[in-house]
Amino acid sequence: MSLDGKQRRKLRALGHHLDPVVQVGHEGVTAGVLAALEQALWDHELVKVKLSSEDRETRKGQAEALSAGTGAEVAQVLGRTVLLYKPNPDEPRIEL
Repeated sequence: MSLDGKQRRKLRALGHHLDPVVQVGHEGVTAGVLAALEQALWDHELVKVKLSSEDRETRKGQAEALSAGTGAEVAQVLGRTVLLYKPNPDEPRIEL
């Protein structure tokens, strides 16, 4: 699934008020982080993740790893925050 511009804009608007639910520490993207993110995506569909890295390229790689590890789409990367979206296959809550 790939998001177009309108869908990303809607997800950014919905995610603006959200607080980060998952935090990636100095160890990077680990199996525990992916498990926590998978559960958060199952519960909420739209999740903010806080990254701890200072380096822009490292943050970009972490965002890609989070997306690939969970099957979620990256809706936005803003500084140290990543907004991820994965629709719940049983009960989708967000209509795009």
